[in-house]
Amino acid sequence: MEIFGIALVVLVLISVAATFTAVLRDGRGHTPPEYSIRDWSALDLPSSSYSTRII
Repeated sequence: MEIFGIALVVLVLISVAATFTAVLRDGRGHTPPEYSIRDWSALDLPSSSYSTRII
């Protein structure tokens, strides 16, 4: 039974170390750059507010 406990502890330590290494290598992950090609537009937003449409 002790062997299973030791194997479990070793497995947890390896997984924590692998996770830590992956996070450090990847940084924040894939964050694509934001390009300012077109100006922002409201497109399909309604002309009246949501709270006045409920009443």
